[in-house]
Amino acid sequence: MVDRRAKSGLSRALRSTGAAAGRPGGPLLFCILRTCRTNILRPDKQGERRKAMSSPGAPSIPFGALKHKRKTKKKHFVQQKVEVFRASDPVLSVLMWGVSHSINDLSQVPVPVMLLPDDFKASTKIKVINHLFNKENLPGQFKFKEYCPQAFRNLRERFGIEDQDYQVSLARSAPLKDEDGKCVGLMLTSYDRTLVIKEISSEEVEEMHIFLSEYHQYIVTCHGSTLLPQFLAMYRVTVESEDTYLLVMRNMFSHRLHTHRKYELKGSVLSREASFKEKVKDLPGHKDADFRNNVQKVYVSAEEKEKLMEKLNRDIEFLVRMRIMDYSLLLGIHDVERAERDEEDMDSSGDEEEEGENGPVPPYSTSPEGIPGYMNSLKPLGPGEFDPYVDVYAIQSAEGAPRREVYFMGLIDVLTQYDTKKKAAHAARAVKQGAGAEISTVHPEQYAKRFRDFFSKIFA
Repeated sequence: MVDRRAKSGLSRALRSTGAAAGRPGGPLLFCILRTCRTNILRPDKQGERRKAMSSPGAPSIPFGALKHKRKTKKKHFVQQKVEVFRASDPVLSVLMWGVSHSINDLSQVPVPVMLLPDDFKASTKIKVINHLFNKENLPGQFKFKEYCPQAFRNLRERFGIEDQDYQVSLARSAPLKDEDGKCVGLMLTSYDRTLVIKEISSEEVEEMHIFLSEYHQYIVTCHGSTLLPQFLAMYRVTVESEDTYLLVMRNMFSHRLHTHRKYELKGSVLSREASFKEKVKDLPGHKDADFRNNVQKVYVSAEEKEKLMEKLNRDIEFLVRMRIMDYSLLLGIHDVERAERDEEDMDSSGDEEEEGENGPVPPYSTSPEGIPGYMNSLKPLGPGEFDPYVDVYAIQSAEGAPRREVYFMGLIDVLTQYDTKKKAAHAARAVKQGAGAEISTVHPEQYAKRFRDFFSKIFA
């Protein structure tokens, strides 16, 4: 249709040109031919060309240049700003890549109305071979597997953590290694200090599969109000044919308030004292005997104590039903006055300390810029203040307490079942210590009773 109209226009132009100029091959005919040919070849670019030619100072464009431009396909390149996945450890790089890939995929999947039994057994996995893009940061071959993605997405929602925030926390910058940790494998903290990533064994993965369905039902029942760990995801990362299993949880300590003292309490003082090697660390993990020797107490109001005991009793009943034992109470203490002194010392010195990958945490750190959702506080926070929607394990000390403190309390190591191995360990210790001795390894009911009794005595 365009060719027919152009040809008829050309014929009329030729007739008028011949009548006016008397010679069909003159300059005017060349201009008409050039215009008509351009219209035939570039009907969709006429408006653009007229605009360019009518602009002041617009240079003349040869026909050959237009023809060459027509054959060139314009490409759009988007610079990668965030998803670089740069980490010194290839396992961490693959973890960052996998989390980003998983969350992006989940965003395309409708949220199910209700979870089915298969959702607690499902998994998604991807295998990448001969990977060339971003090869400076990612290995050439790797595998990434996510366990129970729909179940964990539902748990994150119930714990008030949006997937976008979760993705930013784990994928924007590399997690930080906990060099002082006692764990055999990796123990990591997300760069914004809101999440903890713990390396677990393949046996613990199986235990988590057994535990997860009942755990999810319990979280639904208690509306997320619990001292139990908030499990958010579980992954397997395979690099160079070696599997690494990772469990992601919410950090029980604050992302903003520095923890000055830490205790891991089981309710038994037998062989429960931190070693000398542990005590010389920047943040040693003290134990039951240290708690007693330091005459440490927790100063909270009667109302807060009642809430804590209610949560603890409910959580322990659940753990007993699951035949879980050997769990601990993780207690972190933030000294408000000490933090204020440290901040004043830093201000008076005038020297800005550069914080390395595992460097010292300032007394009052701030959330990384640009993180939306639960990481943004609605108002500035002063000394000893915290956002209860972020620091869900935090409790203020009571009015009239000897010291202004903030306590962080939660239950850890909740995947140990009372199986044959634990029964054998209990029998061996009973023979060694005597039947009436206080033994750490006991059956779940006895462990729960001892734990409750001890917990009720830590308060002033």
